Amino acid sequence: MTGSLHFVGNATTVLRLGPFTLLTDPNFLHKGQWTHIGQGVVSRRLTDPAIEIADLPQLDAVVLSHLHGDHFDRVASRELSRNLPVLTTPHAAKRLHRRGFREAAPLRTWETVTLSSGAAKLTVTSLPGKHALGPLGRLLPPVMGTMLEYREAAGVLPFRIYLSGDTLVHPALHQIRERFEGIDLAVVHLGGTKVLGVLLTMDGRQGADLIELLAPRTTVPVHYEEYGVMKSPLSDFTAEISRRRARFDVQVVARGDTVALPMRV
Repeated sequence: MTGSLHFVGNATTVLRLGPFTLLTDPNFLHKGQWTHIGQGVVSRRLTDPAIEIADLPQLDAVVLSHLHGDHFDRVASRELSRNLPVLTTPHAAKRLHRRGFREAAPLRTWETVTLSSGAAKLTVTSLPGKHALGPLGRLLPPVMGTMLEYREAAGVLPFRIYLSGDTLVHPALHQIRERFEGIDLAVVHLGGTKVLGVLLTMDGRQGADLIELLAPRTTVPVHYEEYGVMKSPLSDFTAEISRRRARFDVQVVARGDTVALPMRV
């Protein structure tokens, strides 16, 4: 059975993994609209999403890396079903409960939840993430990376997808490599977001550092050139990959495009 990734824009994707359909970091604001990034910082969106919430397929869950306005915006808060499971950090789950999202599920680092459909299973594991290093990191909302492990049936090797979330490269990420042998796809949040000169998301160099560390079979970059606070274009990342002359398989997916994910059967 095959799966697919549809790139909506920013960090928003629709992932189809066998019978499961997930939405990641829902951001459906339009070009020119402002969002609250956090700590009093606002930024204007520079692009439109490829689809609207009304165009989404039936979803099994949302995977939310953290609660910032460019990852769960006011459109998502208004239009997504309040009964939809949202797998996220305890910080975000608590605040989403207040908005009426009754199925928001808090996941602490390394905690897992499993979705089942017949023999097929999808395990979701919360992973370490840091939105900023140093004192500013304590002011920003907690962020998680996520490992998705899809199995068509018992005894089948899992197809693993790593969602980085808005993390910087930091020592705890080494534990991901130690715990998960073989990552099929890494969806990495780039953009080099800066506020007051402080880096908050990976730029091209950090993105290359991350995939050198985790060695995924394929990498799909997202979360770049979408908001004014994003200072590192995609070309920074692709140029850094070329400069290192490493055999990384980087697949750039245009907004609105869908790529197939070969699932193990």
